[in-house]
Amino acid sequence: MLYLCCTNCVSLPYQKRNHFMAEIKVVLRKKLNKDGTYPLAIRITRDRKSSFIYLGHSIKERDWDKEAQRVRKSYPNSGRMNTLITSKLTEANARLLEIEIQKKEVSSQAVKEKIKPKGGITFFSQANEYLESLKSKGKYNQYTADSARIKYFKEFLKGREIAFSDINAGLLERLRIYLIAERKVSERTIQNYFAVIRSVFGYAIANKVIERASSPFGKEGISIKFPESTKVGITEKDLAKLETVSLNNPEHDHARNLWLLSFYFAGMRISDVLRLRWSDFYEMRLHYTMGKNKKTGSVKMHQKALDILAKYEPLKDADNDLVFAELKKVRDFKNEFDVQRVINLAASRYDKVLRLYVAPAAGIKAKLSMHIARHTFATLAGDKVTIQMLQKLYRHSDIKTTIGYQANFIHQESDDALDAVIGK
Repeated sequence: MLYLCCTNCVSLPYQKRNHFMAEIKVVLRKKLNKDGTYPLAIRITRDRKSSFIYLGHSIKERDWDKEAQRVRKSYPNSGRMNTLITSKLTEANARLLEIEIQKKEVSSQAVKEKIKPKGGITFFSQANEYLESLKSKGKYNQYTADSARIKYFKEFLKGREIAFSDINAGLLERLRIYLIAERKVSERTIQNYFAVIRSVFGYAIANKVIERASSPFGKEGISIKFPESTKVGITEKDLAKLETVSLNNPEHDHARNLWLLSFYFAGMRISDVLRLRWSDFYEMRLHYTMGKNKKTGSVKMHQKALDILAKYEPLKDADNDLVFAELKKVRDFKNEFDVQRVINLAASRYDKVLRLYVAPAAGIKAKLSMHIARHTFATLAGDKVTIQMLQKLYRHSDIKTTIGYQANFIHQESDDALDAVIGK
């Protein structure tokens, strides 16, 4: 059993208190600061060993009521300080109660870590830690998207902090209504908000800040279902227009070249196109490691790709030099977050160039962006290429991913079925 000691513990019978094995109190630490104050801390004692959680405030000894564990009225803003102390005690006792319910035998230090894990135990304190973990892993795109959604979730809550236990199905339904009414977002975006909240829960669970049963998500809780999105590439005729259109503006021509190389290399992602080095090309093949899942492989160098690369070869300084200039401004390639930031800015800029200038110049009415190059390769591949070969070209780890992805671009059987009923 645990001794859950707070300002009300004196009301417990002595015999009952003896059954508890851990004590928690707010104390004034006897470590004098230069200004004559002492730090306030929560003291956790078990088996005569104590650990301390500092509250971030210091007061003078004459302003502290040791018996009541409260600051005296002589202390400025005593009401607010006592509210803070009560809140911290309540929070700590709740944590201790969880341990007691689970019948865990732990040290005072372990209890301290349970009460005050890294970053704090509330949702937004853990959300900040989660975002920092994305940043440390170099996940720029996910970091920027998730940080914005966490910001708007906090705005929905009027800027207040919230406990994990207060996030339930009812709150998430109110969030859904708010996002539709105030932010005019789609169902997919709503599911993205829910996914971020679930990720923060997952982060807190993995770091043993909360128990798995605390999450409102899962088999018996809220399920996140993303609506299917339409994936469409440009037609073969539009591809020919893009290949042959005359573009006098160097930036427009460069955006077109990047798009075509993405297509010629089996729908290579723009992030991998911009990372290409001259040393990746040898024996008429491109050998590279995909940035997303680190899978390696090689593809044939088509003459059309060779013609584009020849335009950039005069700018080569060394055999290991980057093919394109965008990432040459990056000083430290070990800083993956900065690398992805530069790639993201470049991709956004060239998406705009393709949409506003290149597509109109080529007479292409369909949507044109860097990622459409990948969809176009999948569209033209259709059912002409085996799923096993497409898995290799796309660098998918699981063939189920390839089957699901390519299903968006295979229409021949359904077309034939429609013709069989209606007629050609």
